Amino acid sequence: MLMYALIGISFVLVGVAGLQFTYLFYIDRVYRERKQYLQKLEKKCAILSKKLELTEQRLAEKEEILAVLASDASKDDEAWADVIGDN
Repeated sequence: MLMYALIGISFVLVGVAGLQFTYLFYIDRVYRERKQYLQKLEKKCAILSKKLELTEQRLAEKEEILAVLASDASKDDEAWADVIGDN
């Protein structure tokens, strides 16, 4: 009878070890998938950072152009004030 109990316990232990290996393989696969996903996110982040930098440069250029045009517009307003004042 003791022999049957020992055989049963050994089968249970083999089952537990198999379950642990299955979980280990699952965790390894999840780790690899997350690592690949993180690499994709880092690439997208780099691309978006470059786009943001280019957009900020364009915005700075446009603000400079607007500043130049605004100063020209104020000179034109002064000229019109002189013309109106002369009449």
